[in-house]
Amino acid sequence: AAQAAAMLHSLGVHTLQLLTQAAACILLFPRFLLTAVMLWLLDFLCIRKKMLMMPTAEEAASASEGPPPDDPPVCVSDSNRMFTLESLKAVWHGQKLDFFKSAHVGSLAPNPEVIQLDGQKRLRILDFARGKRPLILNFGSCT
Repeated sequence: AAQAAAMLHSLGVHTLQLLTQAAACILLFPRFLLTAVMLWLLDFLCIRKKMLMMPTAEEAASASEGPPPDDPPVCVSDSNRMFTLESLKAVWHGQKLDFFKSAHVGSLAPNPEVIQLDGQKRLRILDFARGKRPLILNFGSCT
């Protein structure tokens, strides 16, 4: 009986996770599409600018010095395009991370569990706050 209850609990947890992921996909899809269209438009505008600025054979022969040094060349190739599968994957992943984060502007700060250096006692971060004194968390590195 205990094993059946554990299996039902596990099934319930997995179902809840699946429903949460499905809801996130439905909510994030319009934002993702908007970002994808913007990336495509940026690529399109860069390619269009490159095509419009291509000199004719006459102009290329007369202008041997090329563009001024402060004017970067407009170059769009497969290696520097913005509308790629990799960029779309990164956008989707970033939007999912933002959606599932525990800290949100205007809401209470998360209070995760921490383990003291001795490894014995588990507390919450806000357990270290004392009165009105601000609690400072330093995430720096000494390496």
